[in-house]
Amino acid sequence: MSTPPPRETRFNEEASQWDSNPSVQRATSLAHQALLSRISCSQKDISTYDVLEIGCGTGLLSLSFAPSVRSITALDAAQGMIDVLKSKLQTSHTNIKNVLPVCALLEDPNDERIQLDPVNLEPPAAEEKRRFDLITSHLVLHHIPDLQPLLSLMFAALKPSTGKIMLTDYENFGPEARKFHPESKMDEVERHGIERAEMTRLMENAGFVDVKVEVAFEMEKPIETFPGSGIMEGKMNFPFLFCEGRRP
Repeated sequence: MSTPPPRETRFNEEASQWDSNPSVQRATSLAHQALLSRISCSQKDISTYDVLEIGCGTGLLSLSFAPSVRSITALDAAQGMIDVLKSKLQTSHTNIKNVLPVCALLEDPNDERIQLDPVNLEPPAAEEKRRFDLITSHLVLHHIPDLQPLLSLMFAALKPSTGKIMLTDYENFGPEARKFHPESKMDEVERHGIERAEMTRLMENAGFVDVKVEVAFEMEKPIETFPGSGIMEGKMNFPFLFCEGRRP
């Protein structure tokens, strides 16, 4: 078995304690609220939606969103995160039956692992490919080395004419955005947040229309008192961007 990349190694190690982080819980809750409010503004009935979440972690967003939609394929490259999500779904008090956890680094919209229907665990009919009404991600984009191929992959995995992406991540508003992560975790960070103009350009380059990139919410989180100290006694507000686009 090959050794997982450092990013997956870190998230495997942190999976069991992931949900105990108040900042993780708060950011996910705010992302979920932003997601629902923007769908509500579009007056869409999403009860029939099949959703793909990329970088689902322990499933905090997927499990919150599941009662609103038909199905969610919850994808993450870290097996530890997926194992925690599976454990949640198997507990007796969880009545969620429409979430399918998948451990994969998605590189192909026709990947067999995302072709199964989470509700009935059946593949699509012969010669058909499963496509999604909505693809979402939260705090994932700043970990991706090259965003253009990922956005193009999302585009290909959506239903034509109606399929949408709705993505949230913190904004790169300047040098201070670096403080979002302690120095000990910088190896897994590809960029210090996402930029509005760049995200608009990349989404349009991938083929998306009706593109909107705007601040959805702000969140205060602990920061290091000084870089590398490991002492998280400071606090700072970080804006989060909501990136939305439709496949024509």
